[in-house]
Amino acid sequence: MTDLGHLRDIRESELDLMLSWRNAPSVRANMYTRHEISAAEHQAWWQRTAQRDDRRYFMYERDGVPSGIVGFTAIDHVNGNCSWAFYAATDAARGTGSRMEYLALEHVFETMGLRKLYCEVLAFNAAVITLHRKFGFQVEGRFREHHAADGEHVDIFRLGLLAPEWAVRRQEMLGKLTRTNRTQ
Repeated sequence: MTDLGHLRDIRESELDLMLSWRNAPSVRANMYTRHEISAAEHQAWWQRTAQRDDRRYFMYERDGVPSGIVGFTAIDHVNGNCSWAFYAATDAARGTGSRMEYLALEHVFETMGLRKLYCEVLAFNAAVITLHRKFGFQVEGRFREHHAADGEHVDIFRLGLLAPEWAVRRQEMLGKLTRTNRTQ
C-alpha cells in the first residue's frame, strides 16, 4: 500500500509554521475567524487548547514533510461524537486534503471509537463540501445567512458521518487514494 502519511502531535517548534498556514489568505477565506491572527493570539489559543480534553489538534505529515493541520473539537465521549476541521499547507501536494480526510476518519472511528463526526462548511466552499460528500458525509442542515463574511451573510452547511457509513466507504476510498498516490 502506498503511504498516505500520518497524523501526529504538533511540536511546539511548529507553532509558527501552523500560524503561517492558518494566516494564508486562501485558508482564512474559508474560516469563521478571517482576520490575520497575531503570534500572541495564536500562542494564547494554543495554551488554552492544550489544557482542554475536548480538543485535539494534529500535524499531517507525509514523507517527513509537515503538510497540514487536522483538528477535532467538541469531543463528546458520552454521546460519541465530535466536530472537525482541517487545512493544508499552502504548498501542499495535490491530494493532501483527501489523504488528511481519510486519516481523520480513521482516527475518529478507529482510534477514538466515536460514532459520529460532523463539521460546518461555509456555503461558498463548494470544493470542501464536495470532498466531504465523496467520503460519505451527509448534509444534515443548512443554516441560512448564518455567518457574516466580507459584508454579507452566508449560509453554513452542517455535514455528518456515522461510523457504520464510514465502514461501508473506507475500503473504496482507500482504493481511490492508493491509485492516486501511485500516479504522483
